[in-house]
Amino acid sequence: MPLRHLCAHPRSHPGRLDTVDLARRRAMRFARQPDKDHLSRRTFLRASAVAAGGLLVSLHFDLPALAQSADAPPAPPDAYVHIKPDGRIVIAVRHIEMGQGVLTSLPMIVAEELDADWSQVSAELAPAGDAYKAPPLGIQSTSGSWSVRYGYQQHREFGARIRAMLVGAAADLWNVRPDECRTDAGVVRGPGGQSAGYGELADDASRRPMPEQVVLKNPGDFRIIGKPTRRMDSRAKTNGSQKFALDIDLPGMMIALIARPPVFGAKVKAFDAQAARSMDGVRDVFEIPLVKGSAVVVVADRFWTAKQARDQIKVDWDFSGVERADSQELRARFQALAKTPGKIALSRGDKTALSRTEPSQRLVADYELPYLAAAALECLNMTLRYDGGRAEAWIPSQFATLDQGVLAQALGLDPSQVTLHVVFAGGGFGRRSPLDGNVPFEAAAIAKRVRGTPIKLIYTREDDMRSGYYRPMTTHRVEIGIGADGMPWAWQHVAVGQSFIIGTAMEKTFIKDGVDPLVIEGAVNNKYRIPNFEISVHHPAVSVPVYTLRSVGHSQNTFVMETLIDELAVRASADPIAYRLKLLDPEATKVRDALTLLEEKSRWRNGLAPGHAAGIACADYWDTGIACAAEVSVVDNRPRIHRVTVAIACGLPVNPLSIEAQCQGAIGFGLTQLMSAITLKDGGVEQSNFDGFRPPYMSDAPAAIDVHIVPSDDAPLGVGEPATPVISPAVVNALASLTGKRYRILPIDTV
Repeated sequence: MPLRHLCAHPRSHPGRLDTVDLARRRAMRFARQPDKDHLSRRTFLRASAVAAGGLLVSLHFDLPALAQSADAPPAPPDAYVHIKPDGRIVIAVRHIEMGQGVLTSLPMIVAEELDADWSQVSAELAPAGDAYKAPPLGIQSTSGSWSVRYGYQQHREFGARIRAMLVGAAADLWNVRPDECRTDAGVVRGPGGQSAGYGELADDASRRPMPEQVVLKNPGDFRIIGKPTRRMDSRAKTNGSQKFALDIDLPGMMIALIARPPVFGAKVKAFDAQAARSMDGVRDVFEIPLVKGSAVVVVADRFWTAKQARDQIKVDWDFSGVERADSQELRARFQALAKTPGKIALSRGDKTALSRTEPSQRLVADYELPYLAAAALECLNMTLRYDGGRAEAWIPSQFATLDQGVLAQALGLDPSQVTLHVVFAGGGFGRRSPLDGNVPFEAAAIAKRVRGTPIKLIYTREDDMRSGYYRPMTTHRVEIGIGADGMPWAWQHVAVGQSFIIGTAMEKTFIKDGVDPLVIEGAVNNKYRIPNFEISVHHPAVSVPVYTLRSVGHSQNTFVMETLIDELAVRASADPIAYRLKLLDPEATKVRDALTLLEEKSRWRNGLAPGHAAGIACADYWDTGIACAAEVSVVDNRPRIHRVTVAIACGLPVNPLSIEAQCQGAIGFGLTQLMSAITLKDGGVEQSNFDGFRPPYMSDAPAAIDVHIVPSDDAPLGVGEPATPVISPAVVNALASLTGKRYRILPIDTV
């Protein structure tokens, strides 16, 4: 039988639909759990027999470590692992699968310690539920390249405990000691030649107490972890059978499209929907609140009908009190701020060092980096069924706990009355995790009007591109004092960028002294030994909604840091890798390891064709070391990337194939900021589709992206994002070698 899930949450009180931030705050409050990456005494596993037979095991936080009693219900409310009588094993994955391979990597960890037969293992995405809340935030979320990093120890112990229960059941059956038994590929073997499959033992194992302590495998004995493993979802995604959120189809379901304001925060003053309402298949047209402002929604029997009807609606918008942001005005405003000190994020060493540096030994650089859209292949969408007393949602959510809380608050329900199914996403990149829950907020407003009818809210590509939640536009001024040895000895960095967090439910947790750490990450925590270093930041209030994009602040700050470090290396007539190794902190072992491996694997740099150059960049991405070399030429005044070599130091590689794929995908994604931008005029976004916001095409892709992993038995680190921020500085550093020019304003229109 399939995994059975019943979500249970502490009660929250119903409120008005426009109290979305309150909903987020409530969700964050009841979501908080100990930020531990192991199964502690306050965490326990629960097992029971399933009515149809087998073993169903669940993980629960913040409760006493108690064994399941013999007279317990036939199935626990939340299950991680289901061992079926025929030996098949189904593992629930608490994170959304959006291309990063977590649906395979986490089951590999459980299966390793369980000693499962990998060919008998499958996986399902877990719904929103208390059992699936995860460190470090204590909510059910997928972000920060955290899934394997923070789940590794938990899932190992999880598999080991289940294995111990199965061994104990076999030992009782054969009247032998557990330490006389061994396991191998889903089978327990006894000292006298006895054997029993996990499926045969599952019922008996489910009645055993959960062991408090288990011995984990020596990494040298791993047979699943560390082996290149094809992803579980690769076949379905290749043959087109994989169902994504947009594929959800319920009986009687209607499609909802929203006529959104052309300026962020504008409201509906009046609208004429006579022509839209007269169209066959149109169910209703009405006004709804947005997180900021309001809009008009069309509900129809199919997408094309809704799209045509929406095009017929005439809306008179109220722009009173709304900022009409303009890119040119913002540039001037940000540039002026960058010339003044901001709120100090970090200051070490001598504050007068820069002023005491000779003018000939000083470098001043100004950078401008644009707003960027996530532009995931699958546009935003969700399906919601609400009958007045319960709600059921299907959403590709990166923050399932918070989205469930927003739905509950908006519909006046207890979270336990909202079943939220997390479904496959066609890309995420942070766009499916805004803290204000704008998508479920809108869907709830629609569902309340058409109570009893399932609705699917769909963003068109134009909606997706123009609805906000961009990577912030940032401006930087960096002043560097260079020592006699050619190394930077004074560094003063002023960054200007909207905050991701100020004004959200996480402000009190993350904002210290007015500084948003996400805006300056990659600079404030760089690993270079610069004795006199200061970074300050301005967070101007702008009406444009912003949020995290893959690699967050690193995507901009690593570009600034690495192009400047490269410029200093050229000025010192030093090899770019040797210069970085000399400047890096000795304790920055992961970055050092990555650079050292890159030096070995990119020896092609020494024999490049005429008109070609290589650029280098590296970074410490929250302890993961990443280094990149890019071979570039100039064709028709545009950069042409021929080859990219990546070295990554990410601890133990759980699935090398997945790491390779993530690095390759991140390289492609990271090229976006070299060629694309979101711009604003008179308050509106000028781009609407891929003709205006140009992502990297196949013709822009390098002919080869080679990924090399530093061998390690250390605990795994994140790999989903680290390669994203290093490709653009590597390419620009190569361009500088070819042209003699430094490129500090992105995107690059012409070389």
